[in-house]
Amino acid sequence: MACNASKTSLLRTIAKRGYATCPRPVGDVSGINVKVLENKLVVATADATVPVSRVSLVLGAGSRNEAYDTQGASHLLRLAGGLSTQNSSAFAIARNIQQVGGTLTTWGDREVVGYTVTTTADNAETGLRYLQDLLQPAFKPWELVDNAKTVVNQLNAVSTEQRAIELVHKAAFRNGLGNSIYSPRFQLGKLSSESLQHYVSQTFAASRAAVVGVGIDNNTLAGFAQTLQFPSGGGKAGSANWYGGDARKDTSGHRAVVAVAGQGGSAANNKEALAFAILKQALGAGAVTKRGNSAGLFGEAVNSSGGAGVSVKALNASYSDSGIFGFVVSADAKDIGKTVEFLVRGLKSASVSDKDVARGKALLKARIISQYSSDGGLIKQIGRQASLTRNVLEADALIAAIDGISQAEVQQAAKKAGSSKLAVGAIGHLASVPYASDLA
Repeated sequence: MACNASKTSLLRTIAKRGYATCPRPVGDVSGINVKVLENKLVVATADATVPVSRVSLVLGAGSRNEAYDTQGASHLLRLAGGLSTQNSSAFAIARNIQQVGGTLTTWGDREVVGYTVTTTADNAETGLRYLQDLLQPAFKPWELVDNAKTVVNQLNAVSTEQRAIELVHKAAFRNGLGNSIYSPRFQLGKLSSESLQHYVSQTFAASRAAVVGVGIDNNTLAGFAQTLQFPSGGGKAGSANWYGGDARKDTSGHRAVVAVAGQGGSAANNKEALAFAILKQALGAGAVTKRGNSAGLFGEAVNSSGGAGVSVKALNASYSDSGIFGFVVSADAKDIGKTVEFLVRGLKSASVSDKDVARGKALLKARIISQYSSDGGLIKQIGRQASLTRNVLEADALIAAIDGISQAEVQQAAKKAGSSKLAVGAIGHLASVPYASDLA
C-alpha cells in the first residue's frame, strides 16, 4: 500500500533537487539546519560526505517511559524495526529497501528509540516511504513469537560491563531512568500486542519526536515530516528522582565488575552537561590503546590500589532532566574491594586541576569533531539533541561552548557527583565488593 509520502506534491516537485544535495568534503564539519513544525516536531538536516541519504525518525519512547508491567517494551520497539507494520509486511519492507541498496537499522537508549534508513540519494523516497510506516507498527502475535529467540540472543550478548551499568541505573533511579534498555527475562513472552500498541500510543508524540537527515534537503525532509501521522494523545515521562543504594547480581567466576555513580548533569542544563562531559575525559574515559592504562585521576587511583588486571573508565550520561556520573571498574574478586575504595576516594575528592580540565576539553573536542565529521555519528548526535532539547548545536557552537566552561564549573560538577548519595551496581564474584553505605 502506498503511503501518504508518495502522494505528496511537495515531495514530487522537489525530490530530484532535494535528494541530490552536494556532498561535503570528507572530514569537514557540516552546518545544520533546524526547523520546528507547527505540531512541535523538530526537523534537522546536514550535508553528507558521500551521495548517500540517511534519515532517522527519533521517538521519545525509551525505557524510562515503561511501567513495571511494560518493562521491555522499548526493546521490542527496536526489534519492531524489522517487523510488519499496519501498511507493509516485514518481507515488503526488507525487500524493497534492499532492492535499492538501502538498510534499515534501529537504535535507542533510556530516552529515545530511533529508526534510521540509509539509501543512495536518488532512492531516498523509497526509504522515506517505509520509514513513515514505522509509526504504525502491527505487533502481529506470531511475529513476536517468531522473534522471541532474537530477544534472548540479544540478552545473552550483553556484556558484563553493560550489565553493571544497567544495575547502577536501577540503584540510582529505581524506576523510570532505572529501567533497563533491555527486556527483563521475566518479561519474555509476556507483552501482548495490545500492551505494545498502548505503549506506542503513549510515547509516539510529535512534541517528543524528531526527524533528522544527513544528505537530504531540509525543505524536502520538512515536507515529509508534515505527512507523518502520530498516534493521538501521547503521555509525558515521569520526572527522575535520585535515590542511590545498591543493585547486585552474584555470578560464578573469579572477577567482578562494579559501577559506582553519583548525580550527574541533565541535558536541559547545557553548561552543566558539558562540565560533566569534560570531567569524564579529565578523570579517565578509558584507555586510548588496547590493553593500555587509563589516564587521569581514575588511572592513578587504580595504580595506587596495586591491583593487577584492572580496567577502569569514567561513566557519564546526561538525560533530559537528570544525569549520572561515576566509574566502571573490572578486576579480580580479591582486588575489587580495595580498588573500588581507592576510586571512590578519587571521585569524592572533587580535585580537578587546570591541567586536567585542559586535557579534558581537548579530548572532548576531538571526540565531537570526529562524531560530527562522520555521517553515521552525526545523525545520531543531531537526532538525540533534537529529540531531547528541541534544538541542535552545530559543531563550532558546541566547541565554543566547551571552551567557555571554566575550571570552577568542572570542579562544581565533580563536587556534585562526589557529595551525592552513591549508587552501586555490581555483578560477578561480589564477596569483597563494598555496599553503598560502606562508601559514604
